[in-house]
Amino acid sequence: MDQNKTAPLLELKGVKKHFVLNHGWFSGEKKVLKAIDGLDLQVYPGETVGLVGESGCGKSTTGNVIMQLLRATDGEIIFDGENLGALSARSLREKRKDFQIIFQDPFSSLNPRFNVFELIAEPLRSHGICSGNSLRKQVLELMDNVGLSRLFIDRYPHEFSGGQRQRIGIARALALRPKLIVCDEVVSALDVSIQAQILNLLTQLQEQYRLTYLFISHGLPAVKHISDRIAVMYLGKIVELAPTAELFRNPQHPYTEALLSAVPFPDPLRNRRRRKIVLSGDIPDQVQVPGGCRFSTRCRYVTSLCRELEPALVTGVNGRAVACHYPLVQSSTTVSASA
Repeated sequence: MDQNKTAPLLELKGVKKHFVLNHGWFSGEKKVLKAIDGLDLQVYPGETVGLVGESGCGKSTTGNVIMQLLRATDGEIIFDGENLGALSARSLREKRKDFQIIFQDPFSSLNPRFNVFELIAEPLRSHGICSGNSLRKQVLELMDNVGLSRLFIDRYPHEFSGGQRQRIGIARALALRPKLIVCDEVVSALDVSIQAQILNLLTQLQEQYRLTYLFISHGLPAVKHISDRIAVMYLGKIVELAPTAELFRNPQHPYTEALLSAVPFPDPLRNRRRRKIVLSGDIPDQVQVPGGCRFSTRCRYVTSLCRELEPALVTGVNGRAVACHYPLVQSSTTVSASA
């Protein structure tokens, strides 16, 4: 796909999501937690973009803001040419048919009082797509497509394993034939063997339904398996964006380098020989974001410039972007000269 000739299906422009925190009944002090703090991202039709980062970096909040489950504090979310934040409630409801979400915990996202038929039929009924025999036929077809036996149609969520529940969630997301599906940590709670099955199912369904995915996860092997491009998120912002193979072969941001160094290899001998990068300290408080580069408090290449000036996300060749004063392709010479 030539992205220069294709309009993005989803575009985030300077998106922010801030939460105001109250501390104390009498002091009146208010603090702002910057869960997302100026996010720019484009997702093109038919591709899978992985969104990765440590817990608390704002990945799931990004998914919820895209789905309009949370309203953005600032910025624009353009989906299929329309600004979602500017739509009326009625127009947004109609637009929702084209973008759906699969949640991390399939058990808590499924109504325990509904059986499989009712769970999958709910979005079809809600939007007036079909009823009667036609409704049952579509539910059965969706069950076939996600690998659920038709014999399970009258069973309830507590009667299924985690992988089977996630298949029900996938069927619900597919019911309205959306263009975009946000996958929010969809395999993180599953066993490794089941993870592979779900990832392969998502790939198969993408080809069958011509879907576009935003795949949110902290599991890099899963993201590598399914994604065309990967966006690395740190403290509410994207710090690197690149094609998957290129990112794993040659990370340019120090944070990406550290994340990849923690991914285990199947070969135990190779695991023992490789150099692991252990970041010092925890991810900073999003209420008190560090000045300059957000990663400067943990970066082993940090310089005085990094502490003073926040780097912009600069796009280079092949659409690769990195927010770093000294990308790692230059770090061996530039950092030593500037330290």
